[in-house]
Amino acid sequence: MLLYNNFIGLDIGKFNFVVAIHGKKETKEYNNNSNGITDFIKDYKKEISSALCVLETTGGYEMELLLTLCNQGFAVHRANTRKVKNFIRSFGNAAKSDSLDAKALALYGFERSERLELFKVQSEQALNLYELVGRRNDLKQMLIAEKNRFQSPRADLIKSSCVKIIEVLEEQIASITKKIDDLIAKDKLLQAKKETLQAISGIGTVVSNELIALLPKLGTLNRKQIASLVGVAPISNDSSRYSGYRRTGHGRNFVRPMLFVAAMTARDSNSELKVFYEKLINRGKKKMVAMVALMRKIIVIANAKLRDLTSSAEAIKI
Repeated sequence: MLLYNNFIGLDIGKFNFVVAIHGKKETKEYNNNSNGITDFIKDYKKEISSALCVLETTGGYEMELLLTLCNQGFAVHRANTRKVKNFIRSFGNAAKSDSLDAKALALYGFERSERLELFKVQSEQALNLYELVGRRNDLKQMLIAEKNRFQSPRADLIKSSCVKIIEVLEEQIASITKKIDDLIAKDKLLQAKKETLQAISGIGTVVSNELIALLPKLGTLNRKQIASLVGVAPISNDSSRYSGYRRTGHGRNFVRPMLFVAAMTARDSNSELKVFYEKLINRGKKKMVAMVALMRKIIVIANAKLRDLTSSAEAIKI
């Protein structure tokens, strides 16, 4: 039994977005701004009230439309781009256009509506934290690139320019880091989450801030789900009598690097996590396999601790 009467696909670009309703040939295009979004909701007022809207992650260009629809009470699923592309490829259709993509998203919603999770809007503080952490990570990448230019051969002519840019980037990173710390300190629940995460061996201020910002589902999933979400769960590679090497992958690839840093810190500490790592090495596991297992152990522990914290916070109404 279908949960919705209509299924609307929204293919979003930088300047516009295309709307398609499953079962209808025509599509319509709107400007990707507040006026265009208002016009879309007005034009599709009858259909959207009983519809599931499906859109993809498009580098943030989807956020204004996504938040507007959710805040007005409409059902929206933000689809994983890789899954949608594989879904489209399964039909053997090599053609691509904005209209075709919008129709494919509508069909994706129609066929999988019972399994699709609706997008839930986070608090204003959580959204601001996400933006700040993302910006800091961007600046860090820029800083690494600028330092590499400074150290490159025959860079004498540009070194003075590189030094100035490096100083500006370092100042901006420090400024944004302070804003992140201040934002978390002003929110009791976020501060409690930060303190809980930092109690885990290997997790410091930076990693705890990034886990809170970039992994909002932490504490709401079971151990297998959180490991899969981060991409540290082994993926089966078996067929008949063949049992292949199980690798990890997919998931939130921007979370794994900081989790790897946490695992290295825990490995070198005097904690139970170090003992866990050494047991794996003594059993003949490769060092990288043991490190990934340690990463999985850390994220599972963090998930369990935040789950318990959230339950306690709801009970005492933090």
